Amino acid sequence: MEESDFLIVGAGIVGLTIAWELHKRYPDSRISIIEKEPDVAYHSSGRNSGVLHAGFYYNSESLKARFTKHGNQAMKAFCKEKGLSLNENGKVVVAKNEEEIAGIEKLHERGKLNGVDVSIIDEKELSRLEPNARTTDKALYSPSTATIDPKEISKALRADLSAKGVNIYFNEAYKKLAGKNQIVTKSEQIYQGKKIINTAGLYADKIAKEFGFSGGYTIIPFKGVYLKYMYDNHPVTMNVYPVPNLKNPFLGVHFTVTVNNEVKIGPTSIPAFWRENYYRGNNFNVNEMMSILGWEAKLFLSNAFGFRNLAFDEIKKYRKPYFVNLAAQLIKNIDKSGFKEWSSPGIRAQLLNKQTSELVQDFVVESDTDSVHVLNAVSPAFTSSFPFAEWVVEHHVNK
Repeated sequence: MEESDFLIVGAGIVGLTIAWELHKRYPDSRISIIEKEPDVAYHSSGRNSGVLHAGFYYNSESLKARFTKHGNQAMKAFCKEKGLSLNENGKVVVAKNEEEIAGIEKLHERGKLNGVDVSIIDEKELSRLEPNARTTDKALYSPSTATIDPKEISKALRADLSAKGVNIYFNEAYKKLAGKNQIVTKSEQIYQGKKIINTAGLYADKIAKEFGFSGGYTIIPFKGVYLKYMYDNHPVTMNVYPVPNLKNPFLGVHFTVTVNNEVKIGPTSIPAFWRENYYRGNNFNVNEMMSILGWEAKLFLSNAFGFRNLAFDEIKKYRKPYFVNLAAQLIKNIDKSGFKEWSSPGIRAQLLNKQTSELVQDFVVESDTDSVHVLNAVSPAFTSSFPFAEWVVEHHVNK
């Protein structure tokens, strides 16, 4: 039996930063992480856009608003301290028509309430910042938005934690709860922790249910892919986004400029059929598929939060010309033939409130004196991870 003071399930960015915060506070404690994959950041943490968000999308009363600005600053500081890739290229949000100007003003209002550096600019100023971006009258400028390499950061955290004595056990998938403070992995190894911290991402809700939590929630997976621009004449030099529909957590098809100055458009937000439905047949699980399809059918029939419209719109994005045309509305000139290669897909572990049939927009954590369960840590979770981890330790681990 492997015994720890703190046992963390899942080595994504949330699990890693919670381990980081625990070691900072309790340097003499025994901290262990179990991870079902051969390395860190195999799923959402290593497959996200790589954008460090500024924090202007979120309601000022939300946890996302509370943590994103400081998370942006903390992650930049970590990258600079460790010599990691960082592209501080900023972002503009553009309006496709006059009706979307109200959305620009709403985002600006939220940004100011959240203490974020944002400003409304006119078309002349937009042309100076990003000559190829197109807007109607106004745009929103966010100088603190940046891009990073999520896998590089996750591996730097892994190395740092290992050097500090944190034990990370790979190829150890959670199997079941074996008793008070004990879990068994699929290798039949028993791990015991005085406090068990569940940061299992796509499977966090299922693990939480064994501990008596997540009764009102289930995870609905959404698949996201990007299209890469393969020519040298890059259409943009900074991130260009549309005005989003704030009723759902997706930001729409946009341009991202990576840490390597590559340009990609996306992502999709296509409802997936099972939790690790990256590719056809990949990690297929019939029980997961039946459960998820049941919920998706219910959402489709009721059109809760516009799910039916979302599903139809997202499926159309599998057609490359349609997908490229959505992005082309944001800029003046583009060689559409340059978008040739799809990125590796990612899955967004989006929590659904089963009572209201609504997608949960904010972070959700449930806990007691024995265990902590991070149930909803979707975007901007990577950006927010350092202050979010601090809050989880302060308000949930220290119960």
